[in-house]
Amino acid sequence: MNVQRPDPKAFSAAPFRDVSTGAAAGDPVALTRALVAIPSVNPTLADGGAGEGAIASACAAWLGGWGLEVQVHEVMRGRHNVVAHLAGQGPTLLLNGHLDTVGVEGMSIDPFAATLAEGRVWGRGSCDMKAGVAALMAVAARLARSGPRPNLVVALTADEEHASAGMDALVRSGVKADLAVVCEPTGLAVMPAHKGFVWIEALFRGVAAHGSRPDLGVDAVRHAALYLAALDAYQAELVARPPHPLLGHASFHAGTIRGGTAESVYPDTCRLALERRTLPGETSAAVMAELRGVLERLAAGVPELDAGLEVTLERPGTEVDLDSGLVRGLLRAGAGHGVEPRVEGMTAWVDAAFLNEAGIPAVCYGPGDIAQAHTDDEWVTADDIAVCADVLETFARSLAR
Repeated sequence: MNVQRPDPKAFSAAPFRDVSTGAAAGDPVALTRALVAIPSVNPTLADGGAGEGAIASACAAWLGGWGLEVQVHEVMRGRHNVVAHLAGQGPTLLLNGHLDTVGVEGMSIDPFAATLAEGRVWGRGSCDMKAGVAALMAVAARLARSGPRPNLVVALTADEEHASAGMDALVRSGVKADLAVVCEPTGLAVMPAHKGFVWIEALFRGVAAHGSRPDLGVDAVRHAALYLAALDAYQAELVARPPHPLLGHASFHAGTIRGGTAESVYPDTCRLALERRTLPGETSAAVMAELRGVLERLAAGVPELDAGLEVTLERPGTEVDLDSGLVRGLLRAGAGHGVEPRVEGMTAWVDAAFLNEAGIPAVCYGPGDIAQAHTDDEWVTADDIAVCADVLETFARSLAR
């Protein structure tokens, strides 16, 4: 999408005013602007990042003011979740969003001005995913004012942009729900499936020696390069497998490579950081068996090769049945508000995996285009935010009926 950045004069046309009043009343666009104006950069990703403390306090105050029972949990030092409950009838619906953002270095607009211009809210986190948080909070405000409504859990979590410590803590706390919507930016498409990932470190061990002594040295960097070249055939094999109907093919790539000390020294170690994106149902054990198989076949022809593989982090891919009431219900609710029924796959890994693994069927549905996430001029359209809140409200009330 080719979008021209706004003229600075356009920003003055919609100054940051009356936002506090609108946010307190549960207006989704005002809530988005208020949330963007509160810095919540993940401090693990950027030095000096504010974390979720201030934004968690603001959300807790709004939710409590609307009549929800609210708790704030410190899941790591200075990092907070907000969990709120509202009693209703029928099943329990969990609405989730994360409070942290990536850093602001290199942004071409004021990251926290939260300006409304050209029909868009601009600023860091506007798309990923404070608009989604605002939409679900607006739904909570509306449901609190009147019925019918299901039992509701609002879960706002920390650290999604790094290691998902907030969602991990939420699931370990034993949170209960019958179904969930994670309000990541999906362009108002229902996304019931997403990929997972396995991070692997490959350590190649050589023998350090002077560059003039090939009879003594063993080049660990060269061996790592041979392994990477051998993995080309593995990537081709992944593409040759039957694709997932929503997610396409699994994939593999090298993230980083580190080795050697100087041009004139045979490198004694080389470390490769590898990532394998997985489809629902694929396990890290199966992935490691495939990658070890490639390494073993290479080692059979390179006697001096000495290497090992280790999983450093893994997250599963998950999916919800397309015929589930969750998917069909969201599609019906969207159609009632003029949203074209679309079911797509989420290529990125998201916190919905934790909920699915815990037995709570979860799909992604939210305002904004994922292509705008983390950009230097991040924005989300005000219309998307408003429509998302309307759709989620309709869906929630249909559960109670």
